[in-house]
Amino acid sequence: MTRLQTLQDALRAAAQPLLGASDDYTALLERAGSARFVLIGEASHGTHEFYRERARITRRLIEEHGFTAVAVEADWPDAGRVHRYVQGQSDDPDALQALGSFQRFPAWMWRNEDVLAFVEWLRDHNERHPDRTTGFYGMDLYSLHRSMGAVVEYLEGVDPEAARRARQRYSCFEPFGQDPQQYGLATGYGLEEPCEDEAVAQLVELQRQEQALTHGSPLAEDEHFYAEQNARLALNAERYYREMFRGHHDTWNLRDTHMADTIDALVEHQAAQGRDAKVVVWAHNSHLGDARATEAGWRQGQQNVGQYLRERHPGETYLIGFSTYQGEVSAADDWGEAVQRKRVRPGLPGSTEALLHGLDLPAFWLDLRQQNAATEGLREERLQRYIGVIYRPETERRSHYAQARLGEQYDALLYFDRTSALVPLDRTGGWEAGELPDTYPSGE
Repeated sequence: MTRLQTLQDALRAAAQPLLGASDDYTALLERAGSARFVLIGEASHGTHEFYRERARITRRLIEEHGFTAVAVEADWPDAGRVHRYVQGQSDDPDALQALGSFQRFPAWMWRNEDVLAFVEWLRDHNERHPDRTTGFYGMDLYSLHRSMGAVVEYLEGVDPEAARRARQRYSCFEPFGQDPQQYGLATGYGLEEPCEDEAVAQLVELQRQEQALTHGSPLAEDEHFYAEQNARLALNAERYYREMFRGHHDTWNLRDTHMADTIDALVEHQAAQGRDAKVVVWAHNSHLGDARATEAGWRQGQQNVGQYLRERHPGETYLIGFSTYQGEVSAADDWGEAVQRKRVRPGLPGSTEALLHGLDLPAFWLDLRQQNAATEGLREERLQRYIGVIYRPETERRSHYAQARLGEQYDALLYFDRTSALVPLDRTGGWEAGELPDTYPSGE
């Protein structure tokens, strides 16, 4: 028997089948439910099974283990509209309308059938349990102008003079139009003075005004917190876009630091209101699998949310990754282009995906905290696939694979051998056309 066969036998014995039954995740939740932070990833931004199963786990974490927040890889203002809907605080008549602010590429990440169903479920849950509602929050930092606008809008309702000062500070960004990359280009190359001082001043003023503007009202405290987070996002987005054009490689770390800080701010805010805060995090595997166990971490110095939360909250963080061997995915050919339904090529020989495919099991999960031959074998370096919003099968190896130690990245892994494409709410002709033919070019 070869070494590979021995490892696959050990993995097969350790694998816990997923049968689509109500008790599929009972054992997993016994391990994850006691954590304060449960991070649930995805191996692509366009796979139905990843989104569906992540929602299934999250529902049980909320219902059975009292999780109070869902933080997602989305912009704060867009997710804020969904939050108000699930809290019964908006005029949106349904989840479809509440998801209407997700218009920026890639809109299908959040405007899809699986998220739609989860948002309606969360609204219903909160109506049934008004004493223990769960919020929905964004933690990304791309919404520079929308966040600045949200700060001004908030202040106009509570302190018009403070709103005037905010408009004056944020007018620093006006010469660059609505494209933050134009701002980053001009200031990153030293062609224009940056607006960092103005963004800092606005955040500091908002923080100092909290007591005066909230008067101890929980709802007012929530609104002020949303505004403060938008001001913090504007500051970090300013730095992010400026860093893009300075020849540095710190934008990834800046972005993931912002996301981790947002999660911590959520916990602090809910704790200040007397709640035992527990957070489910939804983001790509590349953000949630501990970067110290990846090529990006040990060769490029990248850090990520999974690493940060493990370091900041040892023993309180549980990381769940996803994987698949083949199937379909909703993705674009390039940034800003229309979503398509693409065929996902079989995992490359020698990859984690090929290893797990060899178990001949359609779907299962692995407890990576166990000390046994299976988990020991998964601590070895192997190729691992990462598909984001762009999928380029013609350059499969170069575009989508990196070395990683799976057993150190996560506490648990969910594997689905064949997966299907996430169904966008705004389907295009290219998506409806379906799979690419079998003669599609082979990957590198």
